[in-house]
Amino acid sequence: MKSSTALPRLALVALLLTTVSIAPAREVRESGAKGDGQTDDTAAVQRAVNAGGAVHFSKGTYRLTKTVLVELDKTGFVSLIGDGTARVLMAGPGPAFKFLGTHGGTADPEQFKPNVWERQRMPVVDSLAIEGAHAEADGIEAEGTMQITITRTHIRSVRHGIHLAVRNRNVLISDCHIYHCTGIGVFYDHVNLHQSNITGSHISYCAGGGIVGRGGNVRNVHIANCDIESNMTKDAPPTANVLFDSAGGSIGEVAITGCTIQHNSPGPDSANIRILGQGDDAGLARRVGSPKTQEGHVTITGNVLSDVQVNVHLKHSRGVTFTGNTVWMGYQHDLLVEDSSNIVIGPNNFDRSPRYNYGSSSNVNGGLVFRNSRDCTLTGLHVNGVWRKPAAVLLEKCDRFHLANATILDSDGVGLLLRDTTNTRVSGCVIRDDRAERKATRSLQVIGGKGNWVLQNLLANGQEISAGAAKLEGNSDGK
Repeated sequence: MKSSTALPRLALVALLLTTVSIAPAREVRESGAKGDGQTDDTAAVQRAVNAGGAVHFSKGTYRLTKTVLVELDKTGFVSLIGDGTARVLMAGPGPAFKFLGTHGGTADPEQFKPNVWERQRMPVVDSLAIEGAHAEADGIEAEGTMQITITRTHIRSVRHGIHLAVRNRNVLISDCHIYHCTGIGVFYDHVNLHQSNITGSHISYCAGGGIVGRGGNVRNVHIANCDIESNMTKDAPPTANVLFDSAGGSIGEVAITGCTIQHNSPGPDSANIRILGQGDDAGLARRVGSPKTQEGHVTITGNVLSDVQVNVHLKHSRGVTFTGNTVWMGYQHDLLVEDSSNIVIGPNNFDRSPRYNYGSSSNVNGGLVFRNSRDCTLTGLHVNGVWRKPAAVLLEKCDRFHLANATILDSDGVGLLLRDTTNTRVSGCVIRDDRAERKATRSLQVIGGKGNWVLQNLLANGQEISAGAAKLEGNSDGK
């Protein structure tokens, strides 16, 4: 009985599958686009977008001279879809495609108006190539969107690759190639944006920075498993492969995980990761009683960082955790922390790779510097081969640091130098230079300051402590 009733049901399902048609993507050529690289296809592409739904770009080069505006509340849901063979050539100023939504709330479900879910959610760009043929051409711009999703997209030779402006929520960028921009690869431009993910992408050779956030109100940024490199030129203002600058707003709650971030060092200010945390959050400033805020709460873990002037630069930052990274070839510094607090530096490998001759090796110095900072924990550091520096690790005018279980080896100058530093504990460290032509002057030097405690360290090259600067207990030279 059971088998006799199951057969008609299966037949009914098969019949439905053969009779129900699913609307195919609208082919952009059906709206009049030529795709020959010569014809101005702007109007035809705009017509296809205005009709809404999925818009398919078949093989060809579609030349645009004006921005194609995707007004989501008018068009309804829109997807721009290629198959890897279609190229959009932006021959005018502005973005090739601008997605404009009307979402003005947060990601809280109670703040959504019905039209956002019914007409606008999750606009998609997939498997398209966008190239610039104008000095002010951009790739994609988004404003007022909810869940914009950009995947498997190639953006090249534009000004800004992906430009996030005004306000957006829940942005996904994955498996993209953003290359050789005159401006910024992914630009958080004074935007109000919470919840954004950038994953599995190559972002390289962008003159104004790879991933850059300036001002606005930005939270919950996830950057994972990307290759980000050579996103600076000597003529650009100070930037970085990854830069978050809170001036004029506030940027925080960022995770940078599992990336290779590297190259290049054409100017004195290049960095792989730069967090400038001095912000202008008026509400927070009132609560903490300061006209400026100290932004951050950033986690940086599991990355490979190399070949710039400063590998990681934290300034006016708070609540940054930096652990489990491999760091090398910092021309000025491997790590520079200034005017910051509540920084946790866990086990990281700061090394000098023998694989590379560093070009002119006299230019590669490395080293870790902490200045005018307080309330920081440094543990499990491995530092090897800092050259031509006063110290491999320098704490200058710092307060309430805890440095434990560090290994500092074969470096010029002093291994660990505390200058005018107070209320700091140094314990369980191995600091020595065993090179045949030893250049280290001391394993440890404490100049000025007070209230410091130095205990149970192996200081093979001796120590020099200013009177009253530190309490010494149980240290050894290993002899």
